[in-house]
Amino acid sequence: MAKMAGFVVMVAATVMMFTRVSADPDMLQDICVADLTSRVKVNGFACKSNVTGEDFFFAGLAKPGATNTTTGAIVTLANVEKIPGLNTLGLSLARIDFAPGGVNPPHTHPRATEMIYVLEGELDVGFITTANVLIPKSIKKGEIYTFPRGLVHFQLNNGKVPASVLSAFNSQLPGTQSIAVTLFTAKPPVPDNVLTKAFQVGTKEVEKIRSKLAPKK
Repeated sequence: MAKMAGFVVMVAATVMMFTRVSADPDMLQDICVADLTSRVKVNGFACKSNVTGEDFFFAGLAKPGATNTTTGAIVTLANVEKIPGLNTLGLSLARIDFAPGGVNPPHTHPRATEMIYVLEGELDVGFITTANVLIPKSIKKGEIYTFPRGLVHFQLNNGKVPASVLSAFNSQLPGTQSIAVTLFTAKPPVPDNVLTKAFQVGTKEVEKIRSKLAPKK
């Protein structure tokens, strides 16, 4: 019996050792600047050889974005697609600008937790847990709020002046799924009977929402 127990412990220890050895959570080289033109498909981007300082630089967050959108908000991304040097580094940023009354509609980031820092103005924010509980908060300039990975969340400028935040993500490409846009403008479209039953509305209402969310040509 003692021999069997010892054997089980030895096997468990061996499995744990090989699990640790085979795991690859960290970078294997100093840098791997993304080759955005490569046709090679990997979990991330292929590395390029001709690296310059421009691969690690981006000035796009310095100025507010234009908020004359249908939602009154605009997101400016600073991810690996804008900064190739972020490839394999596991982080990215974004700037979100809000007109008075502007909203960043309910959405999720499937690959990252998000932390926002308020640059200007005040916002009502919140996320919804998988138990369908809203965790809300009002935040103002200089304050921080965090949205857990994968959970639906939003930001709303309830003030009378513009607002802006800086968002940090623990992913080079967090991805964004805006709930309404995802459901009502998918290609091919989500079947009408799925949407009518899910939202308890008629086909006409579904088509009306689709027409409002359709990209402007």
